[in-house]
Parts: sequence; structure tokens; C-alpha cells
Amino acid sequence: MARPLFGGALSAVVPPNATDVSELREIPDNQEVFVHAHTDQSVIIELVEYQAQVDDAQAARYHFEDLAGSNKASAEGRWEVQGVEPVPLSQLRLQECSSAWLLTGTQLISKFNEEAKNTVNIHLCVLRLPQYTTDILITLNHPVTISPLSSSATVSAVAGWTLQDFHTLLQSLQLLDPGVFG
Repeated sequence: MARPLFGGALSAVVPPNATDVSELREIPDNQEVFVHAHTDQSVIIELVEYQAQVDDAQAARYHFEDLAGSNKASAEGRWEVQGVEPVPLSQLRLQECSSAWLLTGTQLISKFNEEAKNTVNIHLCVLRLPQYTTDILITLNHPVTISPLSSSATVSAVAGWTLQDFHTLLQSLQLLDPGVFG
């Protein structure tokens, strides 16, 4: 079932066992953040400024590299892009989207600025909406190797979200109120 996002301006089918992080702590107005109830996975839906200087085919890589900087994973060997592919617009409910790109990559990330580094597979989709000067980023963070020194080292080995859950979210996202873009 679709869940309202950004005060009902958007909606999407969020993966099962998702906890809305805004119920636990403050989240920026341009983000919706969900964590899996039993794993260290997270899904982030973020409205960011459209980067007109970035070619559509490079937009996912641009945002991934920006994310690597935010995650302090921008140093050599701390991130890698495995692939970028277009998402057929016919597969999306978000009809306002001019192009969509899906990136698969890995980053070596510290949680809460700890010394311990965790290897996290990142699936990032950028949905481009130039008419609203907005890129919508949808990111699935999936830790694959957790350092024994990380605060996440005690996370359960319960099966988490799948790529199908991520694709369901992408495909179900729809715009209900363009006023969200300001």
C-alpha cells in the first residue's frame, strides 16, 4: 500500500518492516528516511537541486560521488561504481520524470563518525525533474560487511529488504502535489 511522503505531496510503496526515522529524530525537510526494523538497511528519498550542468547519463554518478563526500568515503579506494543504467520511464508512475538512472556502487562508511568502516552496497536512483529544478534521489543502503568495532556489529542477521523492494518503491513513486518543489 502506498504511503504518503513529504506531507502527502508524494506517495510510494515503502518496503516492509520500515521504521520512519522522523519518529525517532529530526530529519531535514527535503528527506524521508526509513530504516529496516531488524537490519542496518536504510532507504532515503531526497529532493535535491536539479544539476543542469550535469548530463542526464552522469547524474547518478554525480550524486553518488557527492554522497561519498558526505559519508567521508571520498578518499581513494573508499568507493566504487559497479554500473549505471537507464530506467525505462514506462516502468515509473512518476510521469513528470524526464529521465531516470540507476547506479549500483559500494562505499566504505563509518557509522556515527566511528573509526570502524563498514562496506555498504548502495543502490541509487536519480529521477530528473528539470521543470521543477529538482532531482529526486532514492537510495537503498545495504551493509554487506560490518566491522566488529562498529556500533552496528550487533545487528541481527535477519533477512532484510531486497532489490525487488527497492524497485517497487521506485516504480510506485508518484507526485500528488507539485507545490512540494517550492
